[in-house]
Amino acid sequence: MSRKLKVVAVSGSLQRPSRTLVLVDQLLAALGREVAIDARVISLGEIGPQFAGVLYRNQLPAVAEESIAAIESADLLLVASPVYRGSYTGLFKHLFDFVHHEALTDKPVLLAATGGSDRHALVIDHQLRPLFSFFQARTLSIGVYAVEQDFEGYEIANPALRERIALAVTRAVPQLRDAVVGSVPILAASRTSAPVVLAA
Repeated sequence: MSRKLKVVAVSGSLQRPSRTLVLVDQLLAALGREVAIDARVISLGEIGPQFAGVLYRNQLPAVAEESIAAIESADLLLVASPVYRGSYTGLFKHLFDFVHHEALTDKPVLLAATGGSDRHALVIDHQLRPLFSFFQARTLSIGVYAVEQDFEGYEIANPALRERIALAVTRAVPQLRDAVVGSVPILAASRTSAPVVLAA
């Protein structure tokens, strides 16, 4: 019996509502139209206070430890962070400091970021991609970067950003066929039956 692709999305934004979280949700929705997924979103705005002052993994409270375990056991990671001082947020990095250095080996990772202007667009290739290269993860070829002008309030308003999201997912799907060997139904022929399943 086939099972759904376990997708864990990490939003590095500390605020809510958040454009970064909107981008994450839209990427998950687009992915869910192509692949049967079981998606979970980890928002640092919610769990950040649980581990901000913790130095060692064995000191983590249960909620934070369970989030780390979910990241390590995912079939696909979707990670996104707002740009702060030219990089991802400090708590985003601190979260991944607790992830075992071999837990993400060969795991596909879809990268995304949001920033105030186009000047930070290279954060995906210059900051996020090297971080996951350390883990020997398999970062997917197309990342998604969005600026404030791409949104109206907390809704995506720029068609070009929607096209970028669609391209990232289209390029990702063939590489996800092996993430769960022989068990992930690709739904290109039946897009109406591919809802995103959000874990509680």
